[in-house]
Amino acid sequence: MTNGHYDLIIIGTGAGGGTLARKLAPSGKKILILERGDYVKREPDNWNSRAVNVEGKYNTKEVWYDRDGKPLHPHTNYNVGGNTKFYGAALFRMRERDFGELKHYDGISPAWPITYDELEPFYTQAEQMYEVHGNRGEDPTEPWASAPYAAAAVSHEPRISELAEDFAAAGVRPFHVPLGIRLKENDRKSICVRCATCDGFPCLLNAKSDSQVCGVDHATERPNVTLLTNAKVTRLETDATGRSVSSVVVEREGRIESYSASIVVLSAGAINSAALLLRSANERHPNGLANSSDQVGRNYMGHVNSVLLAVSKCPNPTVFQKTLGVNDFYFGTPDFPFPMGHISFVGKLDGVTLSAGAPKITPGFTLEMMARHSLDFWLTTEDLPRPENRVTLNKQGDIVLDYTPNNLEPHKRLQAKLKELMKSQRACKMHGHECHQGLFSRNLYLGQQIPLAGVAHQNGTVRFGDDPATSVLDRNCKAHDLDNLYVVDGGFFPSSSAVNPALTIMANALRVGRHILERLG
Repeated sequence: MTNGHYDLIIIGTGAGGGTLARKLAPSGKKILILERGDYVKREPDNWNSRAVNVEGKYNTKEVWYDRDGKPLHPHTNYNVGGNTKFYGAALFRMRERDFGELKHYDGISPAWPITYDELEPFYTQAEQMYEVHGNRGEDPTEPWASAPYAAAAVSHEPRISELAEDFAAAGVRPFHVPLGIRLKENDRKSICVRCATCDGFPCLLNAKSDSQVCGVDHATERPNVTLLTNAKVTRLETDATGRSVSSVVVEREGRIESYSASIVVLSAGAINSAALLLRSANERHPNGLANSSDQVGRNYMGHVNSVLLAVSKCPNPTVFQKTLGVNDFYFGTPDFPFPMGHISFVGKLDGVTLSAGAPKITPGFTLEMMARHSLDFWLTTEDLPRPENRVTLNKQGDIVLDYTPNNLEPHKRLQAKLKELMKSQRACKMHGHECHQGLFSRNLYLGQQIPLAGVAHQNGTVRFGDDPATSVLDRNCKAHDLDNLYVVDGGFFPSSSAVNPALTIMANALRVGRHILERLG
Protein backbone atom coordinates (compact mmCIF):
# COMPACT_ATOMS: atom_id res chain seq x y z
CA MET A 1 0.00 0.00 0.00
CA THR A 2 1.35 3.41 -0.96
CA ASN A 3 0.94 6.62 1.00
CA GLY A 4 0.47 8.50 -2.25
CA HIS A 5 1.30 8.59 -5.95
CA TYR A 6 2.96 11.56 -7.63
CA ASP A 7 4.12 12.56 -11.07
CA LEU A 8 7.57 13.16 -9.64
CA ILE A 9 9.47 12.49 -6.41
CA ILE A 10 12.67 14.43 -5.62
CA ILE A 11 14.87 12.96 -2.88
CA GLY A 12 17.03 15.68 -1.31
CA THR A 13 16.92 19.47 -1.36
CA GLY A 14 20.54 20.51 -1.92
CA ALA A 15 22.08 22.17 -4.96
CA GLY A 16 20.57 19.62 -7.34
CA GLY A 17 17.23 18.75 -5.74
CA GLY A 18 16.32 22.27 -4.64
CA THR A 19 17.14 23.72 -8.06
CA LEU A 20 15.19 21.00 -9.87
CA ALA A 21 12.17 21.54 -7.63
CA ARG A 22 11.98 25.22 -8.56
CA LYS A 23 12.45 24.40 -12.25
CA LEU A 24 9.63 21.85 -12.31
CA ALA A 25 7.15 23.47 -9.91
CA PRO A 26 5.49 25.76 -12.51
CA SER A 27 4.60 22.71 -14.63
CA GLY A 28 1.58 21.98 -12.42
CA LYS A 29 2.72 18.37 -12.09
CA LYS A 30 2.16 16.71 -8.72
CA ILE A 31 5.58 16.81 -7.03
CA LEU A 32 6.75 15.34 -3.72
CA ILE A 33 10.03 16.50 -2.19
CA LEU A 34 11.56 14.29 0.50
CA GLU A 35 14.17 15.74 2.87
CA ARG A 36 15.72 13.63 5.63
CA GLY A 37 16.40 16.71 7.78
CA ASP A 38 14.39 19.77 8.78
CA TYR A 39 14.75 23.49 8.25
CA VAL A 40 17.82 24.91 9.96
CA LYS A 41 16.46 26.68 13.02
CA ARG A 42 16.91 30.43 12.86
CA GLU A 43 18.64 31.31 16.09
CA PRO A 44 21.64 33.32 17.37
CA ASP A 45 23.85 30.22 17.14
CA ASN A 46 23.61 30.49 13.34
CA TRP A 47 26.28 33.17 13.70
CA ASN A 48 28.14 31.68 16.67
CA SER A 49 31.61 30.54 15.69
CA ARG A 50 31.97 28.16 18.63
CA ALA A 51 28.60 26.51 18.00
CA VAL A 52 29.19 26.13 14.26
CA ASN A 53 32.91 25.44 13.93
CA VAL A 54 34.00 23.94 17.25
CA GLU A 55 30.92 22.13 18.54
CA GLY A 56 29.59 21.23 15.07
CA LYS A 57 26.06 21.97 16.24
CA TYR A 58 24.52 21.65 12.79
CA ASN A 59 26.60 18.72 11.51
CA THR A 60 25.02 15.33 11.20
CA LYS A 61 25.73 13.05 14.16
CA GLU A 62 25.72 10.08 11.80
CA VAL A 63 28.88 7.95 11.88
CA TRP A 64 30.58 6.68 8.74
CA TYR A 65 33.72 4.56 8.59
CA ASP A 66 37.03 4.66 6.75
CA ARG A 67 38.60 1.70 4.97
CA ASP A 68 40.09 0.42 8.23
CA GLY A 69 36.76 0.43 10.02
CA LYS A 70 37.59 3.51 12.08
CA PRO A 71 34.68 5.87 12.82
CA LEU A 72 34.42 8.91 10.58
CA HIS A 73 32.37 11.96 11.59
CA PRO A 74 31.48 13.57 8.26
CA HIS A 75 31.36 17.34 8.00
CA THR A 76 28.02 17.32 6.25
CA ASN A 77 24.52 18.56 6.99
CA TYR A 78 21.06 17.08 6.59
CA ASN A 79 18.56 19.90 6.33
CA VAL A 80 16.38 21.75 3.83
CA GLY A 81 18.88 23.25 1.41
CA GLY A 82 21.44 20.53 2.06
CA ASN A 83 25.05 21.63 2.28
CA THR A 84 24.31 24.87 0.43
CA LYS A 85 22.95 26.21 3.75
CA PHE A 86 26.57 26.16 4.95
CA TYR A 87 28.58 26.70 1.78
CA GLY A 88 30.67 29.74 0.98
CA ALA A 89 28.47 30.51 -2.06
CA ALA A 90 31.40 30.70 -4.51
CA LEU A 91 29.59 29.80 -7.72
CA PHE A 92 32.03 29.04 -10.54
CA ARG A 93 31.47 27.66 -13.99
CA MET A 94 33.80 24.83 -14.84
CA ARG A 95 36.38 25.90 -17.39
CA GLU A 96 35.65 25.03 -21.02
CA ARG A 97 38.66 22.69 -21.17
CA ASP A 98 37.46 20.87 -18.04
CA PHE A 99 34.81 19.18 -20.16
CA GLY A 100 37.43 17.50 -22.36
CA GLU A 101 40.17 15.02 -21.60
CA LEU A 102 43.00 16.68 -19.65
CA LYS A 103 46.46 15.38 -18.93
CA HIS A 104 47.42 15.83 -15.27
CA TYR A 105 50.61 15.11 -13.37
CA ASP A 106 49.03 11.99 -11.88
CA GLY A 107 47.02 10.75 -14.85
CA ILE A 108 44.15 11.60 -17.17
CA SER A 109 41.01 13.53 -16.28
CA PRO A 110 38.35 12.00 -18.54
CA ALA A 111 36.09 13.89 -20.92
CA TRP A 112 32.43 14.49 -20.18
CA PRO A 113 29.69 13.14 -22.49
CA ILE A 114 28.41 16.72 -22.90
CA THR A 115 30.32 19.86 -23.84
CA TYR A 116 30.55 23.21 -22.12
CA ASP A 117 28.47 24.71 -24.93
CA GLU A 118 25.61 22.33 -24.11
CA LEU A 119 25.63 23.33 -20.45
CA GLU A 120 26.26 27.05 -20.97
CA PRO A 121 22.60 28.20 -21.25
CA PHE A 122 21.88 26.44 -17.96
CA TYR A 123 24.89 28.04 -16.26
CA THR A 124 23.38 31.37 -17.23
CA GLN A 125 19.98 30.37 -15.85
CA ALA A 126 21.56 29.13 -12.61
CA GLU A 127 23.50 32.37 -12.16
CA GLN A 128 20.25 34.29 -12.47
CA MET A 129 18.36 31.97 -10.12
CA TYR A 130 21.10 32.17 -7.49
CA GLU A 131 21.71 35.92 -7.91
CA VAL A 132 25.42 35.50 -8.64
CA HIS A 133 27.64 38.59 -8.39
CA GLY A 134 30.72 38.84 -10.60
CA ASN A 135 32.55 40.65 -13.40
CA ARG A 136 32.99 38.96 -16.77
CA GLY A 137 36.44 39.11 -18.32
CA GLU A 138 38.59 39.36 -15.19
CA ASP A 139 39.35 35.66 -14.72
CA PRO A 140 41.86 34.60 -17.43
CA THR A 141 40.45 31.06 -17.53
CA GLU A 142 36.76 32.02 -17.49
CA PRO A 143 34.78 30.35 -20.29
CA TRP A 144 32.56 32.31 -22.67
CA ALA A 145 29.14 33.31 -21.37
CA SER A 146 25.96 34.33 -23.12
CA ALA A 147 24.98 36.93 -20.52
CA PRO A 148 26.46 39.06 -17.75
CA TYR A 149 26.33 37.95 -14.14
CA ALA A 150 23.07 38.63 -12.33
CA ALA A 151 24.74 41.44 -10.35
CA ALA A 152 28.01 43.34 -10.16
CA ALA A 153 30.93 41.78 -8.32
CA VAL A 154 31.15 42.08 -4.56
CA SER A 155 33.75 44.76 -3.80
CA HIS A 156 37.04 44.10 -2.02
CA GLU A 157 37.67 45.52 1.41
CA PRO A 158 40.88 47.63 1.68
CA ARG A 159 43.31 44.88 2.72
CA ILE A 160 42.08 42.54 -0.03
CA SER A 161 42.11 45.38 -2.56
CA GLU A 162 45.76 46.03 -1.75
CA LEU A 163 46.54 42.35 -2.10
CA ALA A 164 44.86 42.34 -5.52
CA GLU A 165 47.04 45.27 -6.59
CA ASP A 166 50.17 43.49 -5.35
CA PHE A 167 49.25 40.29 -7.15
CA ALA A 168 48.61 42.21 -10.37
CA ALA A 169 51.99 43.95 -10.02
CA ALA A 170 53.56 40.50 -9.66
CA GLY A 171 52.14 39.52 -13.05
CA VAL A 172 49.01 37.51 -12.26
CA ARG A 173 45.41 38.50 -12.95
CA PRO A 174 43.37 38.45 -9.74
CA PHE A 175 39.61 38.56 -10.14
CA HIS A 176 36.45 39.01 -8.11
CA VAL A 177 35.10 35.62 -7.04
CA PRO A 178 31.54 34.97 -8.32
CA LEU A 179 29.37 34.89 -5.22
CA GLY A 180 25.77 33.94 -4.56
CA ILE A 181 24.80 36.38 -1.83
CA ARG A 182 21.74 38.61 -1.77
CA LEU A 183 23.72 41.80 -1.38
CA LYS A 184 22.96 45.29 -2.62
CA GLU A 185 25.99 47.36 -1.74
CA ASN A 186 25.32 50.87 -0.41
CA ASP A 187 21.64 50.05 -0.02
CA ARG A 188 20.34 50.12 3.53
CA LYS A 189 17.54 47.76 2.47
CA SER A 190 20.01 45.05 1.41
CA ILE A 191 19.09 41.65 2.84
CA CYS A 192 22.79 40.76 3.11
CA VAL A 193 24.77 42.78 5.66
CA ARG A 194 28.19 41.50 4.51
CA CYS A 195 28.95 39.85 7.84
CA ALA A 196 31.86 37.66 8.92
CA THR A 197 29.65 34.58 9.37
CA CYS A 198 28.83 33.49 5.83
CA ASP A 199 31.29 30.81 4.74
CA GLY A 200 30.50 27.69 6.77
CA PHE A 201 27.58 29.24 8.62
CA PRO A 202 23.82 29.17 7.98
CA CYS A 203 22.58 32.67 7.25
CA LEU A 204 20.33 34.03 9.96
CA LEU A 205 18.90 36.56 7.48
CA ASN A 206 18.30 34.14 4.58
CA ALA A 207 20.67 36.41 2.65
CA LYS A 208 22.81 33.63 1.19
CA SER A 209 21.73 32.23 -2.16
CA ASP A 210 21.28 28.66 -0.99
CA SER A 211 18.96 26.07 -2.47
CA GLN A 212 16.37 26.50 0.26
CA VAL A 213 16.03 30.23 -0.30
CA CYS A 214 16.44 30.22 -4.08
CA GLY A 215 14.96 26.81 -4.84
CA VAL A 216 12.73 25.03 -2.35
CA ASP A 217 11.00 28.13 -0.96
CA HIS A 218 9.89 29.12 -4.46
CA ALA A 219 8.73 25.61 -5.33
CA THR A 220 6.67 25.11 -2.17
CA GLU A 221 4.69 28.28 -2.79
CA ARG A 222 2.78 26.27 -5.40
CA PRO A 223 -0.10 23.98 -4.41
CA ASN A 224 1.12 21.11 -6.59
CA VAL A 225 4.35 20.76 -4.59
CA THR A 226 4.53 18.90 -1.25
CA LEU A 227 7.61 18.93 0.98
CA LEU A 228 8.03 16.31 3.70
CA THR A 229 10.84 17.00 6.18
CA ASN A 230 12.42 14.50 8.59
CA ALA A 231 11.68 11.94 5.86
CA LYS A 232 14.67 9.64 5.43
CA VAL A 233 14.56 7.47 2.33
CA THR A 234 15.84 4.01 3.24
CA ARG A 235 15.24 2.04 0.07
CA LEU A 236 14.08 2.19 -3.53
CA GLU A 237 12.04 -0.78 -4.66
CA THR A 238 11.47 -1.87 -8.25
CA ASP A 239 8.66 -3.57 -10.09
CA ALA A 240 8.84 -7.23 -11.13
CA THR A 241 10.75 -6.40 -14.31
CA GLY A 242 13.43 -4.51 -12.40
CA ARG A 243 13.22 -1.71 -14.97
CA SER A 244 11.23 0.79 -12.95
CA VAL A 245 11.31 2.20 -9.40
CA SER A 246 7.91 1.27 -8.04
CA SER A 247 8.13 2.68 -4.51
CA VAL A 248 10.24 4.96 -2.35
CA VAL A 249 10.42 3.67 1.23
CA VAL A 250 10.64 6.38 3.90
CA GLU A 251 11.19 6.52 7.66
CA ARG A 252 9.26 9.48 9.06
CA GLU A 253 8.23 10.26 12.61
CA GLY A 254 8.80 6.67 13.67
CA ARG A 255 6.72 5.23 10.84
CA ILE A 256 7.55 3.43 7.62
CA GLU A 257 5.84 5.04 4.63
CA SER A 258 5.91 4.29 0.93
CA TYR A 259 5.40 6.65 -2.00
CA SER A 260 5.38 6.09 -5.74
CA ALA A 261 5.87 8.29 -8.79
CA SER A 262 6.18 8.14 -12.56
CA ILE A 263 9.68 9.59 -12.22
CA VAL A 264 12.02 9.43 -9.22
CA VAL A 265 14.96 11.83 -8.93
CA LEU A 266 17.72 11.12 -6.45
CA SER A 267 19.71 14.08 -5.10
CA ALA A 268 20.92 13.03 -1.67
CA GLY A 269 24.57 13.98 -2.28
CA ALA A 270 27.13 11.88 -4.13
CA ILE A 271 27.92 9.71 -1.12
CA ASN A 272 24.41 9.12 0.18
CA SER A 273 22.92 8.61 -3.28
CA ALA A 274 25.45 5.88 -3.99
CA ALA A 275 24.79 4.33 -0.58
CA LEU A 276 21.03 4.33 -1.17
CA LEU A 277 21.43 2.61 -4.52
CA LEU A 278 23.63 -0.04 -2.89
CA ARG A 279 21.13 -0.54 -0.04
CA SER A 280 18.38 -1.05 -2.61
CA ALA A 281 19.83 -4.28 -4.00
CA ASN A 282 17.21 -6.87 -4.96
CA GLU A 283 16.88 -10.01 -7.03
CA ARG A 284 16.97 -8.09 -10.31
CA HIS A 285 19.78 -5.82 -9.09
CA PRO A 286 21.87 -8.02 -6.79
CA ASN A 287 24.82 -5.59 -6.64
CA GLY A 288 22.70 -2.56 -5.98
CA LEU A 289 20.23 -0.55 -8.01
CA ALA A 290 21.53 0.80 -11.34
CA ASN A 291 24.80 -1.06 -10.80
CA SER A 292 25.15 -3.49 -13.70
CA SER A 293 28.37 -1.63 -14.55
CA ASP A 294 29.77 -2.11 -11.02
CA GLN A 295 30.41 1.65 -11.00
CA VAL A 296 27.99 2.74 -8.27
CA GLY A 297 30.05 4.18 -5.45
CA ARG A 298 33.28 4.11 -7.43
CA ASN A 299 35.37 7.07 -8.64
CA TYR A 300 34.64 9.19 -5.58
CA MET A 301 36.28 12.61 -5.76
CA GLY A 302 36.27 15.55 -3.37
CA HIS A 303 39.21 17.68 -4.57
CA VAL A 304 42.58 18.18 -2.96
CA ASN A 305 41.70 21.14 -0.76
CA SER A 306 43.76 23.00 1.79
CA VAL A 307 43.54 26.10 3.90
CA LEU A 308 46.75 28.13 3.98
CA LEU A 309 47.14 30.92 6.52
CA ALA A 310 49.68 33.62 5.67
CA VAL A 311 50.36 35.35 8.97
CA SER A 312 52.29 38.61 8.90
CA LYS A 313 52.94 41.79 10.84
CA CYS A 314 50.32 43.55 8.76
CA PRO A 315 46.86 43.21 10.36
CA ASN A 316 43.95 42.06 8.26
CA PRO A 317 40.80 43.80 9.51
CA THR A 318 38.71 42.40 6.64
CA VAL A 319 35.21 41.28 7.58
CA PHE A 320 33.95 39.67 4.35
CA GLN A 321 37.13 38.18 2.93
CA LYS A 322 35.93 35.78 0.22
CA THR A 323 36.09 38.17 -2.75
CA LEU A 324 39.46 37.53 -4.43
CA GLY A 325 40.61 34.66 -6.62
CA VAL A 326 43.63 33.71 -8.76
CA ASN A 327 43.39 31.15 -11.58
CA ASP A 328 46.64 31.88 -13.46
CA PHE A 329 48.03 28.49 -12.42
CA TYR A 330 44.81 26.57 -13.12
CA PHE A 331 46.10 24.82 -16.26
CA GLY A 332 49.80 24.96 -15.36
CA THR A 333 52.79 27.15 -16.15
CA PRO A 334 55.85 26.84 -18.42
CA ASP A 335 57.88 25.43 -15.53
CA PHE A 336 55.17 22.91 -14.60
CA PRO A 337 52.95 22.09 -17.60
CA PHE A 338 50.25 20.31 -15.64
CA PRO A 339 47.08 21.79 -14.09
CA MET A 340 47.62 23.06 -10.54
CA GLY A 341 44.28 24.56 -9.63
CA HIS A 342 42.55 27.47 -8.00
CA ILE A 343 43.40 30.00 -5.27
CA SER A 344 40.81 32.01 -3.38
CA PHE A 345 39.83 32.70 0.23
CA VAL A 346 37.78 31.14 2.97
CA GLY A 347 35.67 33.37 5.18
CA LYS A 348 37.75 35.32 7.68
CA LEU A 349 38.88 32.97 10.43
CA ASP A 350 38.76 33.89 14.09
CA GLY A 351 40.56 32.55 17.14
CA VAL A 352 37.65 30.33 18.11
CA THR A 353 37.60 28.63 14.70
CA LEU A 354 41.39 28.20 14.74
CA SER A 355 41.11 26.49 18.13
CA ALA A 356 39.21 23.62 16.53
CA GLY A 357 42.36 22.46 14.74
CA ALA A 358 45.06 24.76 16.02
CA PRO A 359 48.64 24.08 14.97
CA LYS A 360 51.48 24.30 17.47
CA ILE A 361 52.47 27.95 17.65
CA THR A 362 55.08 30.09 19.33
CA PRO A 363 54.22 30.76 23.01
CA GLY A 364 52.56 34.12 23.42
CA PHE A 365 51.35 34.15 19.83
CA THR A 366 47.68 33.70 20.62
CA LEU A 367 45.08 32.31 18.26
CA GLU A 368 43.25 35.64 18.34
CA MET A 369 46.45 37.44 17.37
CA MET A 370 47.01 34.93 14.58
CA ALA A 371 43.49 35.48 13.29
CA ARG A 372 43.87 39.26 13.34
CA HIS A 373 47.03 39.03 11.25
CA SER A 374 46.17 36.22 8.85
CA LEU A 375 45.09 36.04 5.25
CA ASP A 376 43.11 32.82 5.00
CA PHE A 377 43.51 31.20 1.59
CA TRP A 378 41.63 28.27 0.09
CA LEU A 379 43.46 26.17 -2.50
CA THR A 380 41.84 23.55 -4.71
CA THR A 381 43.48 21.04 -7.02
CA GLU A 382 41.62 18.52 -9.15
CA ASP A 383 41.73 14.94 -7.92
CA LEU A 384 41.31 12.18 -10.47
CA PRO A 385 38.68 9.42 -10.60
CA ARG A 386 40.00 6.13 -9.33
CA PRO A 387 37.71 3.06 -9.17
CA GLU A 388 39.26 2.05 -5.84
CA ASN A 389 38.24 5.39 -4.29
CA ARG A 390 34.71 4.47 -3.46
CA VAL A 391 31.64 4.39 -1.27
CA THR A 392 30.62 0.98 0.06
CA LEU A 393 28.53 -0.37 2.92
CA ASN A 394 29.64 -2.47 5.88
CA LYS A 395 27.66 -5.44 7.17
CA GLN A 396 25.50 -3.13 9.27
CA GLY A 397 24.63 -1.04 6.22
CA ASP A 398 26.73 1.93 7.34
CA ILE A 399 28.65 4.07 4.86
CA VAL A 400 32.31 3.24 4.32
CA LEU A 401 34.38 5.89 2.53
CA ASP A 402 37.57 4.44 1.07
CA TYR A 403 39.68 7.23 -0.41
CA THR A 404 43.38 7.75 -1.09
CA PRO A 405 44.20 11.29 -2.25
CA ASN A 406 45.93 11.62 -5.61
CA ASN A 407 47.44 14.39 -7.76
CA LEU A 408 49.14 15.85 -4.68
CA GLU A 409 52.28 17.19 -6.37
CA PRO A 410 50.36 19.91 -8.28
CA HIS A 411 48.81 21.00 -4.99
CA LYS A 412 52.25 21.41 -3.44
CA ARG A 413 53.27 23.43 -6.49
CA LEU A 414 50.17 25.60 -6.11
CA GLN A 415 51.02 26.31 -2.48
CA ALA A 416 54.55 27.26 -3.54
CA LYS A 417 53.18 29.63 -6.20
CA LEU A 418 51.05 31.36 -3.58
CA LYS A 419 54.02 31.73 -1.25
CA GLU A 420 56.02 33.30 -4.06
CA LEU A 421 53.19 35.74 -4.73
CA MET A 422 53.05 36.68 -1.08
CA LYS A 423 56.76 37.57 -1.14
CA SER A 424 55.99 40.20 -3.75
CA GLN A 425 53.76 42.28 -1.46
CA ARG A 426 54.70 45.93 -1.31
CA ALA A 427 54.62 48.24 1.70
CA CYS A 428 51.21 48.24 3.33
CA LYS A 429 49.47 51.55 2.65
CA MET A 430 47.15 50.98 5.58
CA HIS A 431 49.84 50.59 8.21
CA GLY A 432 53.05 51.95 6.69
CA HIS A 433 55.26 48.89 6.91
CA GLU A 434 56.09 45.94 4.73
CA CYS A 435 53.53 43.20 5.12
CA HIS A 436 55.93 40.47 4.11
CA GLN A 437 58.16 41.15 7.11
CA GLY A 438 56.05 39.30 9.58
CA LEU A 439 55.94 38.54 13.25
CA PHE A 440 58.60 35.91 12.68
CA SER A 441 60.68 38.23 10.42
CA ARG A 442 59.02 36.52 7.44
CA ASN A 443 55.60 35.22 6.61
CA LEU A 444 54.48 32.30 8.73
CA TYR A 445 52.55 29.85 6.58
CA LEU A 446 50.29 27.39 8.31
CA GLY A 447 48.66 24.90 6.00
CA GLN A 448 46.24 22.08 6.58
CA GLN A 449 44.87 19.72 3.96
CA ILE A 450 41.16 19.11 4.40
CA PRO A 451 40.76 15.62 5.93
CA LEU A 452 38.66 12.71 4.69
CA ALA A 453 35.67 13.88 6.75
CA GLY A 454 35.54 17.11 4.73
CA VAL A 455 33.09 16.03 2.04
CA ALA A 456 31.71 19.41 0.94
CA HIS A 457 32.87 18.90 -2.68
CA GLN A 458 31.80 15.24 -2.97
CA ASN A 459 31.20 14.03 -6.51
CA GLY A 460 31.75 11.23 -8.99
CA THR A 461 30.08 8.16 -7.46
CA VAL A 462 27.44 7.57 -10.16
CA ARG A 463 29.10 9.13 -13.17
CA PHE A 464 27.25 9.75 -16.40
CA GLY A 465 28.38 8.61 -19.84
CA ASP A 466 27.28 7.12 -23.12
CA ASP A 467 28.57 3.59 -22.41
CA PRO A 468 26.44 1.58 -19.92
CA ALA A 469 29.45 -0.67 -19.26
CA THR A 470 31.52 2.15 -17.76
CA SER A 471 28.92 4.57 -16.37
CA VAL A 472 25.82 4.55 -14.19
CA LEU A 473 23.80 7.31 -15.84
CA ASP A 474 23.20 8.36 -19.43
CA ARG A 475 23.80 11.89 -20.69
CA ASN A 476 20.39 12.98 -19.32
CA CYS A 477 21.39 11.60 -15.91
CA LYS A 478 18.86 8.76 -16.15
CA ALA A 479 20.10 5.41 -14.84
CA HIS A 480 21.05 3.13 -17.73
CA ASP A 481 19.41 0.21 -15.94
CA LEU A 482 16.08 1.85 -15.05
CA ASP A 483 13.50 3.75 -17.05
CA ASN A 484 12.35 6.24 -14.42
CA LEU A 485 15.31 6.96 -12.12
CA TYR A 486 17.48 10.08 -12.41
CA VAL A 487 20.32 11.50 -10.28
CA VAL A 488 21.06 15.25 -10.13
CA ASP A 489 23.55 15.70 -7.28
CA GLY A 490 27.33 15.80 -7.78
CA GLY A 491 27.49 12.04 -8.23
CA PHE A 492 27.15 12.41 -12.00
CA PHE A 493 30.58 14.10 -12.44
CA PRO A 494 33.07 12.03 -14.51
CA SER A 495 35.84 14.42 -13.39
CA SER A 496 36.01 17.00 -10.63
CA SER A 497 37.72 20.05 -12.25
CA ALA A 498 39.30 22.41 -9.69
CA VAL A 499 36.44 24.78 -8.93
CA ASN A 500 33.58 24.43 -6.48
CA PRO A 501 31.02 22.00 -7.93
CA ALA A 502 27.84 23.77 -6.74
CA LEU A 503 27.03 25.88 -9.81
CA THR A 504 27.66 22.94 -12.15
CA ILE A 505 25.27 20.80 -10.09
CA MET A 506 22.67 23.58 -10.25
CA ALA A 507 23.11 24.09 -13.99
CA ASN A 508 22.88 20.37 -14.68
CA ALA A 509 19.70 20.12 -12.59
CA LEU A 510 18.17 22.77 -14.84
CA ARG A 511 19.33 20.86 -17.91
CA VAL A 512 17.87 17.59 -16.62
CA GLY A 513 14.74 19.47 -15.58
CA ARG A 514 14.14 20.53 -19.17
CA HIS A 515 14.44 16.90 -20.27
CA ILE A 516 12.03 15.72 -17.56
CA LEU A 517 9.49 18.38 -18.50
CA GLU A 518 9.62 17.18 -22.11
CA ARG A 519 9.16 13.62 -20.92
CA LEU A 520 6.22 14.44 -18.66
CA GLY A 521 4.59 16.37 -21.49
